[in-house]
Amino acid sequence: MSRPGIVLAMQPDRTEHVLPDRLLDRLDTLGRLLDREPLQTFDDKRARRLLPETDILITGWGAPYVGRDVLSAAASLKIVAHAAGTVKGIVGDEVFEAGIAVSHAAEANSVPVAEFALAAILFAGKQVFRFRDYYSADRNRDRTYAMQRLAIGNYGRTVGIVGASRIGRRVIELLKPFDFKVLLFDPTLGVADCAAIGAEKVDLDTLMRSADIVSLHAPSLPSTRHMIDAQKLSLMKDGATLINTARGAIVDEAALLSTLSTGRIDAIIDVTDPEIPDPPSAFYDLPNVFLTPHIAGAVGLERTRLGEMAIDEIERFLKGEPLRYGITLTDLARMA
Repeated sequence: MSRPGIVLAMQPDRTEHVLPDRLLDRLDTLGRLLDREPLQTFDDKRARRLLPETDILITGWGAPYVGRDVLSAAASLKIVAHAAGTVKGIVGDEVFEAGIAVSHAAEANSVPVAEFALAAILFAGKQVFRFRDYYSADRNRDRTYAMQRLAIGNYGRTVGIVGASRIGRRVIELLKPFDFKVLLFDPTLGVADCAAIGAEKVDLDTLMRSADIVSLHAPSLPSTRHMIDAQKLSLMKDGATLINTARGAIVDEAALLSTLSTGRIDAIIDVTDPEIPDPPSAFYDLPNVFLTPHIAGAVGLERTRLGEMAIDEIERFLKGEPLRYGITLTDLARMA
């Protein structure tokens, strides 16, 4: 392939820092970067001019759908490198069926999620948010001194990981330097597989019953919808914490809010279903909930990892090497 044409397709306001100038310059050494401004639609005059020259398409958050119409216009398209996580809703089945290579940067996005989950686990074990609230409310240390005598802290705690996804595995790896017992629920792994990555295999009920902190890392699939329901929540220890940096639909939120309203457990919630809770939602107000607006994944400068990974894949492709993060149509069924 001589000097392949490279086109970007993503929403600039959602992908700031994904492709800084140094990465755009690098792209221009790999091929012809036809336009430094990403396409936001495939239906305008600029797209109709660029697509016929496109051999390599880099997509990201907010990219328009890459389907049959795009394939017709971009007849020389060879690879779609997605500089973000899931390609569902962006890359159509027909792209895979046409034999076009597809890769994604979910591995890069997993790094900050795992870091966020680690921080959440450590803060949950030490009751950091409750210490903060009491100290701010009282303007003295009467209650916080008393709390220090409780059975809190991170020594000897049990952490339950739900799902040995790339993020779940990375969290387990990050937990190794600490004095935690790590339980893992993942029906796709055996006892030896779990032990090899540093965790004890258990069923979900045992995990929910035994863990001081439960961190969710399962994909959002029809089979995992509301897998954390009222029955599972009822098994959690008094004072335990549920952390969700995966997908809101994994949890039955009505059941979760009902449980949280008793004050029996705490929650650190980065994802909800719907994505933004309605204004009256108790998620915003409950004192035992620490709610964040889906920020565990790549934000700000962390997004540059996504662009770097996409370009690394393009470079491998152009050298005739196997893609490290290639996706097949079969893979889509198992992906979030």
